Amino acid sequence: MATRLGLRVGLLDADIHGPSVPMLMNLKGKPEVDKQSTCRLPSVWRAVPGPAGAQALMLPKENYRVKTMSFGFFLEGDEPVVWRGPMVNNAFDKMLFGTEWGKLDVLVVDMPPGTGDAQINLGQRIPLSGAVLVSTPQDIALIDVRRGAQMFLKLRVPLLGLVENMSYHRCSQCGHVEHIFGSGGVERAAKDYSIEVVGQVPLHVDIQTKSDAGTPVVASEPRGELAAAYGHIAERIMAQLAQLGAGAQQQGPRITVE
Repeated sequence: MATRLGLRVGLLDADIHGPSVPMLMNLKGKPEVDKQSTCRLPSVWRAVPGPAGAQALMLPKENYRVKTMSFGFFLEGDEPVVWRGPMVNNAFDKMLFGTEWGKLDVLVVDMPPGTGDAQINLGQRIPLSGAVLVSTPQDIALIDVRRGAQMFLKLRVPLLGLVENMSYHRCSQCGHVEHIFGSGGVERAAKDYSIEVVGQVPLHVDIQTKSDAGTPVVASEPRGELAAAYGHIAERIMAQLAQLGAGAQQQGPRITVE
């Protein structure tokens, strides 16, 4: 979205327990604080007090034209996050509402797998324009994806489409294409939910090596075949948002457990 479509993009890493976005985006260190901008947050986060009990906003880190915020910026080495739901929700609020994002065209929230606190908190707190589901082709992976789809529907969040990750492997020597994780599962799931497969990403060593190095293929090889796969996904997602009328989605329901 940023490199191919030229959009102003923010990226929020909502995986508090396993943040990986800092490595992918080649970003390190704690965010700086803009004491000129403030917001109100739960008292547990008021480490940098501002006027009337408000807290100064953090400045997102930026690389590849993407403004990024992740809890990984606050962790040292292999430090684990051994927190329960309320603390996870507070951390999420801190990053979402306590960041000076500036003017954005799109805020992408990278969610952890599952249907837990992070997803429910997000769906209840802000109006989402849509959700994109990502799955490998095999049925065992699609079990959780289908549950995720049902959760977003209950939260009244439109499904924008499915991305098939590790869709196929093309031999670098002979060009033979092999569907290592099977085929057809993502298409069947998309049909069941009346959505489209917005793109297929191949299983390729360059994606692995460049992601681990913090030099994603869309930035390091923007005219390559692999970058084109991601570019197609970005185009289809934006097309779906335009069709739905982005920003028109109403606040989701409030879910309580008794």
